[in-house]
Amino acid sequence: MGHKTALYDLHKAAGGKLVDFGGWDMPINYGSQIEEHHQVRRAAGLFDVSHMTVVDVTGADARAYLRKLLANDVARLDDKPGKALYSGMLNTSGGVIDDLIVYNLDGWYRVVVNCATRDKDLKWMNEHASEFDVSVTERPELAMIAVQGPEAIDKVQAAASNAQAEAISNLKVFCGVECEGWFIARTGYTGEDGLEIMLSGDAACQLWQTLVKAGVAPCGLGARDTLRLEAGMNLYGHEMDETTSPLVANMGWTIALEDDQRDFIGRAPLEDIKANGGPDTKLVGLVMRERGVLRAGQAVSVVGNDASGMITSGSFSPTLGFSIALARVPGTIGDTAEVNLRNKTVNVEVVKPSFVRHGEALV
Repeated sequence: MGHKTALYDLHKAAGGKLVDFGGWDMPINYGSQIEEHHQVRRAAGLFDVSHMTVVDVTGADARAYLRKLLANDVARLDDKPGKALYSGMLNTSGGVIDDLIVYNLDGWYRVVVNCATRDKDLKWMNEHASEFDVSVTERPELAMIAVQGPEAIDKVQAAASNAQAEAISNLKVFCGVECEGWFIARTGYTGEDGLEIMLSGDAACQLWQTLVKAGVAPCGLGARDTLRLEAGMNLYGHEMDETTSPLVANMGWTIALEDDQRDFIGRAPLEDIKANGGPDTKLVGLVMRERGVLRAGQAVSVVGNDASGMITSGSFSPTLGFSIALARVPGTIGDTAEVNLRNKTVNVEVVKPSFVRHGEALV
């Protein structure tokens, strides 16, 4: 038996197919994963993401601590209360311990990390906190609901108090705000507009039921994965891990090197890679329009030589109607490649690693 979120009984009652995910009993779907996917792209979908780990960082040295801990620089959030930052948290070799979001909240910070990496994340964060006047506090009492899709914000505002609805109206993308017991962030993992809301377990159950009655479709982790893949968003353990540099995981934009006095953990190995001409592999998108499904672990061959790479994530795309993938490949790859699919070599297109955004096809 795994950990259970505050919404566990609601998932069971709704017929959710529960699976283990990072030690949590979570719904993979409620019947049709493809239909749940389409609901998010066309209207609004509702996800329980309470398995994510919320950590509050407070104290006189909170800013200095996070400037040391993260590859991106929280100084970029100065004078921007509520603004969020996406970053890798690196080890001393420059590998990715985890990817996370950090919010600037008026003198303190809220960090949201992945559930599967919770133990090592907290251990790492606490080890380095000893050097600073800072408190690192996990918030397990908070549930988290994600409402995603073109109708998501309107649906949440209709279910919210007047003050909460007004706060949502004023909320910019990749920002968060506290209001009447809710922490509301205009963030997500689907390539659609929407909100992620942190609140008490009882309040989460009430909001969930209100939104379902209003026609928002409950969605499981299966649809969440195909949605994030279509959007070209990384998944920890697939596109990156502790052996992977953010420079080969399309996370170069999250590495803040402009302050040469900021000696963040993992900086030196990244600078060495850059000084030696950069990485020799990169993360790309693959498109296969013929029948079949691209899957993680399949080899990708560069046409015309013996170089090869590997698919990190792959699936059928419900929005596009054909198979797509993310793959780590040699930097010399061209516009086409070959994949071995069940002992058959198939041709694939090599594209930018983003396939669908806001319901629109990019390939």
